[in-house]
Amino acid sequence: MHLRSSRRVRAAVGGALALALALTGCTGSDSEFSYTPPAQVDATLPEDMTGQLQAAVEQAIAASGSSGAIVGVWVPWSGQWVAGLGTQGPEGAEVTADMSFRVADVTRLMTCDVLYGMADAGEVELDAPVPKYVSGVADLADITLLDLCNGTSGVGSSEAVVKPYWLNTPGREWAPMQLASFGLGTGRTPAHTEYRESDAGYLMLGMALERISGRSAAELIAKYVTTPLDLASTSLPSRESAEPTPSPALKGTFLPAAEGGGYDCAAPVDITKSSSSIGFTDSGVVSTITDLGRYAQAEARQALRPKNAEPARFGAPLPVSADAPTWYQATGGGYLVGSMVGQHGWVPGYATAAYSDPATGFTVAVTLNGSSAGGSMAAYLAWQLAAIASKAPAAEGQTAPEFGLPFTAEQYAQSIADAAICAPPAAE
Repeated sequence: MHLRSSRRVRAAVGGALALALALTGCTGSDSEFSYTPPAQVDATLPEDMTGQLQAAVEQAIAASGSSGAIVGVWVPWSGQWVAGLGTQGPEGAEVTADMSFRVADVTRLMTCDVLYGMADAGEVELDAPVPKYVSGVADLADITLLDLCNGTSGVGSSEAVVKPYWLNTPGREWAPMQLASFGLGTGRTPAHTEYRESDAGYLMLGMALERISGRSAAELIAKYVTTPLDLASTSLPSRESAEPTPSPALKGTFLPAAEGGGYDCAAPVDITKSSSSIGFTDSGVVSTITDLGRYAQAEARQALRPKNAEPARFGAPLPVSADAPTWYQATGGGYLVGSMVGQHGWVPGYATAAYSDPATGFTVAVTLNGSSAGGSMAAYLAWQLAAIASKAPAAEGQTAPEFGLPFTAEQYAQSIADAAICAPPAAE
């Protein structure tokens, strides 16, 4: 049975953040916050392995119609690989690992962090009904804030309707309810017991949290997520159209439709500059690869929350779909992929994924600078990279943990090939 919230319990699993630095700060309730990260070997992963990782990224760049990517792989017992690959568009400058980008649906995890942080502080009940804080949705009287976080509201997504507007007028500033209304207008699926992909749910959750707190969503994410985790390069930007920050930004693109079907892979359109209101608390956050990897690792371990509190945020996941593998589940604003926890998705110009194993700190994060192939391409790449790196040997003086994944690198190399929207470049 799927976990419903209780007014008698708050939540969380304690944990730690790795990637080499122990962080200290304050939680949303202003209590003392600290954690010790698992040790990370300060070395580059073996050359033969980084060669495999680079080849996988290059395949995904070509298949997705992107020109570049930024990737981070952290294997605590072996080493790390953080790199920018490709260029800033055709004939553009080289991509570097310090460039910022849009994290897409990873934002959902942060929005749920705020919900749980406010619940832990006694500012909101997880099972509060949505209409109490969001106007115009009286028909959601049986839906809770926790349902919005878990993806169990039964409400659909707005993406299919508004995608053309996003691409044609990326600077347009959207009101969250205006966007959510398209998802609200779709047919409903059973609530509480089935997972459903719903951008509208996370938009409404952000609206509710703003109303409860009297703070903007950007302020809430800063208070409950980026400040305590020392994510200096991560934020929910203001609504005005702008490139991702901090500078330099990875150039984001999409592909126009080609005559006769498919995409014109030779004519990518620059959409680096857009309004964060396109994503808001569903997919509006910007970051860098080191911040994203640090966040993914902390999130998987639920490092922001009190140790051993209940209900455990990722404790009762649901199948992503009826035909999904048993190891692919969803709850708490994220996906559970084998033992890893994370998210993936797309916004105009970018497809991003980040996953981490809570027991070991093993973490992968990637962004592609082309969004036309969708968020699944970033997920497939992250999972392929994870399968490759999971075989990393222990560095001298280290011991490799018992860690494995329920899929292979070859499986997701094939998935990327099957999902390709552009042909690989001709061999020279």
